[in-house]
Amino acid sequence: MNKVTSGARRPGLLALGLLALGLGATATHSYAADDSGVAGAEITRSPYTVNPGDQLSISVWKEDDLQRLVIVRPDGAFSFPLAGEIQAEGHSIEQIQQLLTERLHKYIPDPVVTIAAEQIAGNTVYVIGQVQRPGQFIASAQIDVMQALSLGGGMTAFANLDKIKILRRIDGKLIAIPFNYRDIEKGKRLHQNIILQPGDVVVVP
Repeated sequence: MNKVTSGARRPGLLALGLLALGLGATATHSYAADDSGVAGAEITRSPYTVNPGDQLSISVWKEDDLQRLVIVRPDGAFSFPLAGEIQAEGHSIEQIQQLLTERLHKYIPDPVVTIAAEQIAGNTVYVIGQVQRPGQFIASAQIDVMQALSLGGGMTAFANLDKIKILRRIDGKLIAIPFNYRDIEKGKRLHQNIILQPGDVVVVP
């Protein structure tokens, strides 16, 4: 039976705690196969992509009538005057800004569009099971499995570290993605530390 023992696993738990400091996430507690990776490799993180529920502040320079606070609908889109329906889900702020500029260019010469994310509500993940603080977490940026575990306060002494699962719904079908914390701790099979998608559930048995 795989357990975290006091002393030997303390550095790992401390590392998880330190990861949480830079994530900028809020928590709502609703209820209690190859070796890969090169140490020291540079990791680049993709820009945040918009999700349903996010609030965007949109303004067009010198066009007071085109200042709006929009909420991305469950279908991933929002409406904007003159531009019509804008598909926002899965796109970065810069991509949406470019698309909106192209749409408005038909009516406004050289439009200057500014978009800011006022509230990030859609990038929600869940961490449950044998963690210190199970619950729902809204992250202001894309996060991976290790970062999600750190938001949950790290694992308890009874956690089964090599049987962690990420539950993800794809086209209405629920799948389970395996995650072995011990591998990651040893710098092995680092491809397991995937970027989480909105709605993913990290289960620590």
